[in-house]
Amino acid sequence: MKRILDFLRELQEHNDREWFETHRTEYLRVKAATEEFAARLIAGIASFDSTVGDLTPKECTYRIYRDIRFSSDKRPYKSHIGIFISPGGKKSGHSGYYLHIEPEHPERSDGTPSGGPMLVTGLYMPEPAVLKSVREEILFNGEEFVRNIGQAQDFSLNRENALKRVPAGFPTDSPYAEYLRLKDFCLERPVSEAFLLSPALLARVTASFATTAPFNRQLNRAVDFALDEM
Repeated sequence: MKRILDFLRELQEHNDREWFETHRTEYLRVKAATEEFAARLIAGIASFDSTVGDLTPKECTYRIYRDIRFSSDKRPYKSHIGIFISPGGKKSGHSGYYLHIEPEHPERSDGTPSGGPMLVTGLYMPEPAVLKSVREEILFNGEEFVRNIGQAQDFSLNRENALKRVPAGFPTDSPYAEYLRLKDFCLERPVSEAFLLSPALLARVTASFATTAPFNRQLNRAVDFALDEM
């Protein structure tokens, strides 16, 4: 993991094609190390979530190249690496387990961290039919949803991307109204570089994600229902 973090730190400072091409050999080593860790993480997660057992690293890792066609930020490369393990792979639309590998950033003036490595379990930007299905799942099984959030050790629910009001078609007086306003459903756990550099990293990440498995399972119950209807 140290090789990966060191490369990403350099890439943050020299995010241009000339530097990248000069260091392409090192990038290929980093890519291989990422895929090797992804394979072991898939196996670790499959020990408590059998829906991901047949995945390959390629189905769970991302290209380092940024799509800059419609972006004002023209830096050509991502300065982080992500591993997303979900039923059917990263493009399936399912909820899953995401490891975000990135060097630590300096704290903001208010003392809060600015980016950096983290663990995430959940569903990001679901399409409308899936979003509606998840909200219905929360409406009818909200007690289970709240319990699953509470079981996730050291994780917190990201509430940043939420509507100001309960969406049309859902009761405003529901005891779970605050969750019905969400547009993403993600549990997050920021971690440190020291965490990523631990010799026991695989075991620690696997154990941490295991506490979020009930949350993930409930979300995917709603996802599967929506996909079957579609």
